Amino acid sequence: MRRFIRPGLVLAAASLVFAGGLAFAQPLPPAPSRTTYDVKTINFDLWCQETQKLPPDRCDKRLPQDDAAYQAYVNTVERYEIPYLQRRQQEQNFNRIIMHSDPTANPVDHPQQPPAPNP
Repeated sequence: MRRFIRPGLVLAAASLVFAGGLAFAQPLPPAPSRTTYDVKTINFDLWCQETQKLPPDRCDKRLPQDDAAYQAYVNTVERYEIPYLQRRQQEQNFNRIIMHSDPTANPVDHPQQPPAPNP
């Protein structure tokens, strides 16, 4: 008794195996990194005297309305500074990876030789 396999069925099975293999071969997305950014914050006393130009006696009292204004200032600075630091880090990574690792400058098949001394 002979069994005949249809070519279409074999093709369909092969495509499923191939597609399944591709699904496993895909790289995983990068894991979210916990990057900390060096956000410079100004302390309350400096902010009070230098930015707000308030007298030192009032700054020493640290009134609730002054504290609320200081927190609003810090939040505003952080809202703009964190995206700025993220962009700066991305630009540094781009510069390091793309601009400074030029494979044409140091090809693998032609090792770099030190220059021969001139007599």
